Amino acid sequence: MKKYILFLAVAGLMSSCYDLDQYPHDKLNSGTFWKTETHAHQGMMSIYNVMKNSDVFGTYFSMDGLGETGWGMFDDVAKGTYTDRSSSIQNKWQGLYEGIARCNLLLQNIDNVEMSEELKTQYKGEAKFMRALYYFQLLDLYGGVPVYDETTVVSNDFMNMKKPRSTADEVRQFILDDLQEAINVLPVHWDQTEFGRATRGAAVALRGKVKLYNKDYSGAIVDFEEIVYDRDGRGYGYKLYPDYAKLFTPEGDASEEMIFAIQNMSGTGTEYGMPFGLRLGSRSSYGGGWNNCVPTDILVDMYENKDGTAFNWEDYIPGFTTDKKVQKETFLAELTNGIVSKYPEKKDLIRQIYENRDPRLEQTIITPYAMYYGCNGTTPKWMEFVLAPGTNENYGYIRNNRGWYDYLWRKFVPEGDMNGTLTNREHVPINFPLIRYADVLLMLAECYNEQNRQDDAVALINQVRQRPSTNMPALNSGPSWLEARTKEEVFKRIDHERAIELACEGHRFGDLKRWGLCEERLNFTYDDILGMDRYVRVFVERDYLWPIPAVEFERNENLEGQQNPGW
Repeated sequence: MKKYILFLAVAGLMSSCYDLDQYPHDKLNSGTFWKTETHAHQGMMSIYNVMKNSDVFGTYFSMDGLGETGWGMFDDVAKGTYTDRSSSIQNKWQGLYEGIARCNLLLQNIDNVEMSEELKTQYKGEAKFMRALYYFQLLDLYGGVPVYDETTVVSNDFMNMKKPRSTADEVRQFILDDLQEAINVLPVHWDQTEFGRATRGAAVALRGKVKLYNKDYSGAIVDFEEIVYDRDGRGYGYKLYPDYAKLFTPEGDASEEMIFAIQNMSGTGTEYGMPFGLRLGSRSSYGGGWNNCVPTDILVDMYENKDGTAFNWEDYIPGFTTDKKVQKETFLAELTNGIVSKYPEKKDLIRQIYENRDPRLEQTIITPYAMYYGCNGTTPKWMEFVLAPGTNENYGYIRNNRGWYDYLWRKFVPEGDMNGTLTNREHVPINFPLIRYADVLLMLAECYNEQNRQDDAVALINQVRQRPSTNMPALNSGPSWLEARTKEEVFKRIDHERAIELACEGHRFGDLKRWGLCEERLNFTYDDILGMDRYVRVFVERDYLWPIPAVEFERNENLEGQQNPGW
């Protein structure tokens, strides 16, 4: 498959003659490296490699746990107990700056490489795209941060890297400048052997996102329209993939919907993927998953009925939302010697309730009494998601590693052993999108709505709703419950579509923050499918920005007095 070719080379260089994770930076500058085009390619691949760090984008799906749609990793942040010394806060900061350092290292040395000036310029643009990506994540989480560019040589200046914080506006402008240089030189498409590297389209889309997050809607429209309408005839060719479920399998990895994605692979001796099986999978996934991240009932209840009406449990089971005893009676089965001896009386109704919903629900989440093609250890096996104490994959039931009664992700989670291509639950060969076309459509719709172009916004939302495999009723197509005419009504639809279309892709926390909705949405008691309380989600005003890690103040006296408000 196309996606494997580039990263087979990466896996090889990371485990053999040269390892940028281990080789000292001062040695890279001493004349032993940065001489040939192969060296430049290896250096660039090391920049991409940082994305897979679990503290960068390697578990980015877990960021949904900071919204109302999921939970799991970042427990201390979700519960409001984190501090400026929490490992999650420190590791994210350090991981992103590691990516930035690698970008700067290439920029410092690329002119010494024996290759054409045109190719050098392209490499510089590519490194600046990646640097912008890393800085944008820092900006979103921490606000203004110290900016280090290629004039800082880590091997010489490590003990003197003591810049004060730049303002958020200064960091944003630095990002936009980097993206402009990337846009000027990056190709629209790479050759098949380099599939997965940053393109002009990726840089334009990211620039639009940066502008959107700064409420520069007019500027963001220009960028997003270049992607959607391609009026300059650059041949982007982006479009929605017809099958939502298959988009998050190897079949959809190289589709025209993927604007920029982390390239993942697996196989004996070539593990180079992300831990979807370990972190998102259940004990009944390949090798046994940990369920570190699970979807909430809040997300599940967002999915509309197939006719576009809002879903409400009370329409099917009176008292469900007010009486936790009713929830338990609705779902709980009984086991005898590990085998279901009594299904809940409403099992057929339960399946009807889930199956009569927006198809993305069953394509994204494993719901009670649905089937999942998982594994008993590493042996593929069909299993049923039964809610009962003591379920076991040996008997054909999905086992939740936590022992709680949570919904389970289906999206990104491997099925069986993926026809023999999966050999490690921590390296699942499914690409992870950081920017995809549906996301751009919804961001452009948001910009149109802010510019009071509601009809244009609704047209884009309807494109996402009417993907062939989704085929939900179009907004403003007749029934009163599909009406979205005012700015407020259209925003509610954008909010809804982003929650379910982009579930488990890491965007929800950023969405709620930029909309200023976190206090409203992120203070609640989370209960599981049976109505049992599990934890209290807490968000206060200070949480819009994470604290600058305490260790950074100890290393850099020029940060004194520059901590984020409330910390």
